Amino acid sequence: QVQLVQSGGGLVQAGGSLRLSCAASGSISRINSMAWYRQAPGKQRELVAAISTGGSTNYADSVKGRFTISQFTISRDNAKNTVYLQMNNLKPEDTADYYCNAKWRPFGGSALNAWGQGTLVTVSL
Repeated sequence: QVQLVQSGGGLVQAGGSLRLSCAASGSISRINSMAWYRQAPGKQRELVAAISTGGSTNYADSVKGRFTISQFTISRDNAKNTVYLQMNNLKPEDTADYYCNAKWRPFGGSALNAWGQGTLVTVSL
């Protein structure tokens, strides 16, 4: 099993910054990639960013344009088994529940998803 515990988030004014953290435990060696998703009220959950075990990153097309000025950055600290999402210059439309995700595969099994508990990010004007 893989367990994910999130921290960070909260209320911030537009233009502010927040960093989300996600600590993984359990079958760490079976994790293939980790990611951050978000779900705004009344909308579907969407991918924000993903990072492989090798450090390759992928960002959703819907927010990719904002990464040119490093507004959202996903990173990982393998020594701490933790993934981060640094969010700068936040906008009200970034308000959502943010979820950490790990894609992992048990021995002899099919790929599975593990999810963090979610954390609310609220960006006010």
